[in-house]
Amino acid sequence: MEKSRTVFVCECGYRSVFELGRCPQCHQWHKFTRQVEIEPTSPARPRTSTSGPEELSQVSLQAAERFPVAMSEFNRVLGGGIVPGSLVLIGGEPGIGKSTLLLQVAALVAQARGNVVYVSGEETAAQIKLRANRLGVRGESLYLLSETDIAAMLEHMESMEPGLLIIDSIQTTHTPEDDGAPGSITQVRESAQRLMRWAKSTGVPVFITGHVTKEGNIAGPRMLEHIVDVVLYLEGEQFSAYRLLRCVKNRFGSTNEVGIFEMKEKGLIEVENPSKAFISQREGGLVGSVVVPVIEGSRPLLVEIQALTNPTSFGMPRRTANGVDFNRLLMIIAVLQRRLGLKLGNQDVMVNVTGGLKIDEPAADLGIALAIASSCQDAPVDVGLVAVGEIGLSGELRSVAQIDRRVTEAARMGFTRCLVPSAGEKVTAPKGIEVNAVSSVRGAVEQGLKK
Repeated sequence: MEKSRTVFVCECGYRSVFELGRCPQCHQWHKFTRQVEIEPTSPARPRTSTSGPEELSQVSLQAAERFPVAMSEFNRVLGGGIVPGSLVLIGGEPGIGKSTLLLQVAALVAQARGNVVYVSGEETAAQIKLRANRLGVRGESLYLLSETDIAAMLEHMESMEPGLLIIDSIQTTHTPEDDGAPGSITQVRESAQRLMRWAKSTGVPVFITGHVTKEGNIAGPRMLEHIVDVVLYLEGEQFSAYRLLRCVKNRFGSTNEVGIFEMKEKGLIEVENPSKAFISQREGGLVGSVVVPVIEGSRPLLVEIQALTNPTSFGMPRRTANGVDFNRLLMIIAVLQRRLGLKLGNQDVMVNVTGGLKIDEPAADLGIALAIASSCQDAPVDVGLVAVGEIGLSGELRSVAQIDRRVTEAARMGFTRCLVPSAGEKVTAPKGIEVNAVSSVRGAVEQGLKK
């Protein structure tokens, strides 16, 4: 005999016997789904034998040594290479290039380490072959499997003994023993847990892709991100050729790394000089255009910030932020109005980061302020100038981290002046660039704009 019971499960994994409006764990509204669970009355399963406790000093790392892929940007994000037995989740918008990236990685690993299995629940082998032909992937030692049953997949893996397993995507997989359709919370959770146990027991790394919601989060329960070892997001603007592979969780390395690619006809190509790529189309003497040295992961990048102010056609002026934090933009506008006397109350203000890059660090505040002031006063910014600094509510400039690396990158790209906060450690100027320390945003605007 089997017993059934009804439970309500939130997307974050919280379970309740009652349907709740707001989840007590993630505080989201109306995220509960009704599920019927079957409780078999069969005897409990016997415990599987596991190894006993082992002293940390005696643990060997030979079985966990990373192996790199012939793609340096991909290795950078993973922390140096793929860890055997790891479970890696890659998310991103539809059409952003997740399958393209994984097919390229699969071909590289197959060339270096032997058999690789690419399992697709959304495409047939012939459809994957069409994409492989476009990418120039020949496919030696790369095996394709169109399957959605997790048990059947793992049964095939016993005879294949692959060096890498790729599942595209986790939302299409299912386990016959569990209730629910593919993509449901129960199925996604159980599929991921089975893949995790198989990866840990065999030492074979597993890559899985996940769909994302309109908010940009990976669809399904958030517990999926807790199960896996590494979570990567492939980001990029819809009409931009650049793609950023960002790490948000990594049990084996840093989460501060980002890989930069460019989507071309032959797939995702590594960008060797990101700073040059992001400012390649910039012309000198433009109004409302400022170059800012930012830190993405462990590397400095030069990005162009553009601003446009225009008299509003409505009673309430509009504020548009593309690539920068909206609330940060409102704060900078308020400081410019109060401390510099700029009349922005009747102006629409639009700020954009070129290349589809998103800047989260406050070190870009001074660049945003200079771009807005340049557009408002119709005064161009010096073509050889870069600016970096955090703006306080009193209009003062605060110090930022790794200022020396930012200035060095600007000098390497041929810029001759750099505005930095006077607070903080003294900056050693490299050859060919002049460092101007300023204490306030007013002083920065006076030195940075051509009157």
